[in-house]
Amino acid sequence: MTVDSKDMLEKAYECAENSEYSEAMSLYDEALKRDPDNIRIIIDRGATLQNMGENRRAIRAYERALEISPNHPDALLNKGSALHCESRYDEAISCYDVVLESDKMCAVAYAYKGLSLGEKGDMAGALAHFKRALAIDGRYELAAVSMDAAQKMLDSKTR
Repeated sequence: MTVDSKDMLEKAYECAENSEYSEAMSLYDEALKRDPDNIRIIIDRGATLQNMGENRRAIRAYERALEISPNHPDALLNKGSALHCESRYDEAISCYDVVLESDKMCAVAYAYKGLSLGEKGDMAGALAHFKRALAIDGRYELAAVSMDAAQKMLDSKTR
């Protein structure tokens, strides 16, 4: 990564964090002109698109990153998240499974897979994945809140 593209990436990230999406996108696009195969820029650009509600465009960005590095965990997790937002749960789960094949200790992949399983109606599977995420990272709030919700849903079905 060139110094210029690194500086642009940092500025773009800061803009995105401040919800200045138009400016962030301009900076990401300029950085990509200078460093077109930079996975970090591509993924962060995709995340900004996702924050803008542009899930389909975000998915394309993550797919571009995966063309460069087929098993890149951040690209897979983010692609899965964007697919989940598009109600494409099976495809999202496939992304999380690829991450888990190479990193059995990825709490995020377990939690995200749990969310997709829950959306598909598999509360028992979702609960198991939230528990696994919490076994890895006991302070993972998304997993804890989701586990409680899944447990309540399971409990209400057994009454």
